[in-house]
Amino acid sequence: MGKPRSIDRNQVLDAAEEIIERNGAAALTIDAVAKAVGISKGGVQSCFGAKHNLVNAMLERWGKHYDACFEKTAGAAAEQLSSVEQVKTHVRITATEEALIARAACHLSAMLESKDQKDWVRAWHAERLGKLDVATEEGRRARVAYLAVEGAFMLRYFGLAEMSEQEWRDVFHDIEQLAGGLTSVSLPPESQ
Repeated sequence: MGKPRSIDRNQVLDAAEEIIERNGAAALTIDAVAKAVGISKGGVQSCFGAKHNLVNAMLERWGKHYDACFEKTAGAAAEQLSSVEQVKTHVRITATEEALIARAACHLSAMLESKDQKDWVRAWHAERLGKLDVATEEGRRARVAYLAVEGAFMLRYFGLAEMSEQEWRDVFHDIEQLAGGLTSVSLPPESQ
């Protein structure tokens, strides 16, 4: 008898995100993920148990990915950034990060799945917004930039507004202008 095939958790998470990206959060089922990966339903359940745990794992993986992007974007001083500089870094990540579809998939799934997962997403955003001193002009501009970026992200990546790469770039230019020069986002050249 051969050794049982081990299941790659990241491959299962990738498949779950692809299902959501392609067909929406309602299409995310243990069975759909199993078929996409080519394993049994029991195989997915052995990795994650229930769908709730699969979505939690998607959120956790995205959180780690975001933290790594934040450290890479902010550089060595990431830990010492002011709340306004943290928002600037968030704007840069949202403007340029290619894995945003995975983020959208995680957020949308979390919103539909359970109160705990909604609370996780709320706390994630509250942590970023709650540090801003909105008694200052700079803090208010940072809040506007954050909310504008999140709104643009949700419209584009939840499929609520079609936006070409050039329109995406234009949106970030406009956010910079409206926020009074708070952000300075260098987007990569548009791929042809």
